[in-house]
Amino acid sequence: MSTPHLPLENIRVLAFTHTIMGPAAAMVLADMGAEVILIEPPAGDPTRRLKGLGVGYFSYFNRNKKSLAIDLKTAQGKQIILKLVKTADVLVENFGPGTMERLGFGYDAISAINPRLIYCSLKGFLPGPYENRVAMDEVVQMMGGLAYMTGPPGKPMRVGTSIIDITSGMFGVIAILTALYERQSSGKGRLVKSSLFETTAFVMGQHMACAAITKQPVPPMPVRVSTWSVYRLFDTADNDQVFIGLIREKHWQRFCRAFHLDHLLQDPRLKTNNDRVQESAWLIPEIEKTIKTYTKAQVIAICDQAGICFAPIAKPEELLDDPQLNQSEHGLLETTIPSGKKAKLPRLPIQIEPFDFNKRSDPPLTIGQDTKEILLPLGYDEAMINIMAEKGIITIKKT
Repeated sequence: MSTPHLPLENIRVLAFTHTIMGPAAAMVLADMGAEVILIEPPAGDPTRRLKGLGVGYFSYFNRNKKSLAIDLKTAQGKQIILKLVKTADVLVENFGPGTMERLGFGYDAISAINPRLIYCSLKGFLPGPYENRVAMDEVVQMMGGLAYMTGPPGKPMRVGTSIIDITSGMFGVIAILTALYERQSSGKGRLVKSSLFETTAFVMGQHMACAAITKQPVPPMPVRVSTWSVYRLFDTADNDQVFIGLIREKHWQRFCRAFHLDHLLQDPRLKTNNDRVQESAWLIPEIEKTIKTYTKAQVIAICDQAGICFAPIAKPEELLDDPQLNQSEHGLLETTIPSGKKAKLPRLPIQIEPFDFNKRSDPPLTIGQDTKEILLPLGYDEAMINIMAEKGIITIKKT
């Protein structure tokens, strides 16, 4: 049985992207089948050379893409891009404010060449007083209230991944797909935008609504009064921890029976969740004492059997061996990383039957490895391509 065509396989995307927000958006499109051409400088995307926690950026966010390495500041480089634009359906960029315009690739210039093009601009801010500021994930987490809500009072703390970069990229994809759908009837391209700050505000909306309703300052998550009576970390007998969350009355009943706390079910002070929140000063210590008599493995087994929410505290490296991710068809994809070794990395976390959003190609390990393949159909012969490579206008894969 043949593999079904992927939904976006007839869509060509030019990705003027770097770091995370733009690459994440382009990767989603690539995984859905689009031909994504990563526009790199001749020396390669700087994220190829990052150290520290950034060492995984390029390998993770650039699978299923082709690499075109080109100097956008040269006349010949610009001409290549303008020819390429005519063949594209989507352009994604997350350069600093005004950069694409200075290069001659702003929306007005590009849409004049290809009126059907969907032009996605990913920035720090949407139009407004902050529009021309530069931003990054941590900046907007701080100014958008997310860091305040994450850390304890007086110690704002960024979330432990580039969540706003990634989510902003996802919103960019939503905008692109909407514009592509609308193009079917209008025949016209659109300028669509997504931004870091407004995305942060969106994910903070529940806390903003809380402030508007209560007319009180919203406390950071570590010191909040929980909505749920049991919704916290518990220490275990083997000096480990397990999170347990009970958000339904039936969960509370199952929990008490599973951990032999039937007397709590009979206590009239604990009839409802709100009652239990009110009585948490003595209730939680009693539950903590009980959980402390079990090992982590025992707590997990009991909660799993009882059908209540629980979670061990995992580290990123432990996810590489997670049973759900490894034994499911929707978990991890084997990917070649710069060392030449293989790594298992998360696939697109969606399922649309019968499509398989698999890895069709590794992140381009060689700078400009697809440059020649992309330029030949544009009318550049091998001699011209080699001359431009010698001049440093482009980088091609060495044979």
